[in-house]
Amino acid sequence: MLKVGLTGNVAAGKSVVVDQLRRLGAIIIDADQLVREVEQPGSPLLRDITDRFGSEMVMPNGQLDRARLRRRVMGDPAALADLNAIIHPAVERLHGARLAEAEASGARIVVSDIPLLFEAGWQDAFDVIILVDAPPATRRRRLVAFRRLTPHEADRLIASQDPADLKRRRSDIVIDNAGTLEALEARVREVWDALVTQVNAGA
Repeated sequence: MLKVGLTGNVAAGKSVVVDQLRRLGAIIIDADQLVREVEQPGSPLLRDITDRFGSEMVMPNGQLDRARLRRRVMGDPAALADLNAIIHPAVERLHGARLAEAEASGARIVVSDIPLLFEAGWQDAFDVIILVDAPPATRRRRLVAFRRLTPHEADRLIASQDPADLKRRRSDIVIDNAGTLEALEARVREVWDALVTQVNAGA
């Protein structure tokens, strides 16, 4: 089984790439979904978050107020490090279990969609790392237009992640997403064919 880590800084267009890889036949493990699973109401992890950041981080329905928490840690490296220390170990354990399930089912290519793959130190867990990238100005424009962030919020969010240049040097494959959707889809198909060739060579 080929274990692929897919990452990309915010608003680079990673979700479009994930959707196409799923259509092409990849098994997808979504790290954001894993996070939601481990921070369910009443979970030990949610209690750890409220112990560190306050009960106001939980909405009346018991769910974590992710937007409030994001604003709390944005621009505060110490707070972000504390949050990551709470979340990452639990997510890593669940991710390992999902990989084992995929392998037991006979999956040949599993793509783990992990926005903060490098920040979390997961780069050694995969056979191949793919980075989806777009220029900072393009990502900033997308954040303002589609996620309704203010320009200041967009700048802070972009600055909170490792620079794309550093990630490009540490990735095996880069998918640039500064052009048309058709160009992106063609590049993803090219990358998928390369992954299939790699897994077939190792069979």
